[in-house]
Amino acid sequence: MNKRNIHSFVMRFLEAYDCQILEKTPASVTVKLSPEADREMTGRPYYWSFIERTGAAAETMTYKFVIDPEQMKLETKPKPAAITAVQSPPSTGYGPSGTGSAGAPAGSAPDSILGRYFGFVPTTITTRVPQDDVTFGSRRLDQIFGIVRERGRFIHVFEEPFPTGATYHASLVYNTWLCVNYKVELLCDRKRTEIHSLAIQLGTGEIREHFHKQMLTKSLSPKLPANSHILPDTISIPKAINALEMMLERKVSTYDHRWADEANARHRSEIDRVEGYYNGLLLAAEPDKRDEIEIQCRNRLEEIDWQHKPRIAVSVINGGLFHLNASRIASRN
Repeated sequence: MNKRNIHSFVMRFLEAYDCQILEKTPASVTVKLSPEADREMTGRPYYWSFIERTGAAAETMTYKFVIDPEQMKLETKPKPAAITAVQSPPSTGYGPSGTGSAGAPAGSAPDSILGRYFGFVPTTITTRVPQDDVTFGSRRLDQIFGIVRERGRFIHVFEEPFPTGATYHASLVYNTWLCVNYKVELLCDRKRTEIHSLAIQLGTGEIREHFHKQMLTKSLSPKLPANSHILPDTISIPKAINALEMMLERKVSTYDHRWADEANARHRSEIDRVEGYYNGLLLAAEPDKRDEIEIQCRNRLEEIDWQHKPRIAVSVINGGLFHLNASRIASRN
């Protein structure tokens, strides 16, 4: 990710959490967190438990997220002040020239007791705004990624009517598609990773591949457009997920699995080598040392199984319900 991608991603995240943008520059953004974002990002469980128990109004934190530290340094670099000639004010005749009756500089505010005894007293109180770098690899960006992975794994969106922004449109009929993005890993002492985006229509049971790429060309919204309705589903969510998993299993079963046979051969060779090594140690070891050697041998064999034994791991990345315009889908088919 470059700086522009990070800036766009962070702004979308803050807007999704209804945070208040106080100041925005190409290098940074100052934001007052919403209560939900404050709970997720600041790590103040005791504060929020106190708010929940007492019912008091919550005061969320304000942060400054620096997306481009180099540009930020240039923006905050102090500029040389211009030198101007200042004419001395005329003497008032009270005390030394240029001072009032109390010896204060002419034109200054009246003296105060705190200022007289304690020196300069600030008239305004400024709050400290915590500042964090949000760059690729930073702790804060990694935290945002984790929140998105946890909270944004499932979405529920509707296809917007065409043209975008039209104030009136004919009645729309929506079909519901359940999409699940799977990660398939072929594992041994080597690794191959694939991503499969599968979707099933909950009305007819039609299954499509590469669904994510198809959605990239559509305008989607979390709100149901006016003058529209959704066709009833005939397939439940558990049955739909089971159908997608069976589809993925059939697809993976058609692969060329010679890689697994080769991995099994390497696995057997490595086991033979390790067992031969430890069997030699056991023959030459003292009786009181044999238990320790056997434990080391078992641990090493478990490591070899984990590293070399071929297997296929399937996990769910994310998913969602997509309500798509039924007329467009029918016309395209």
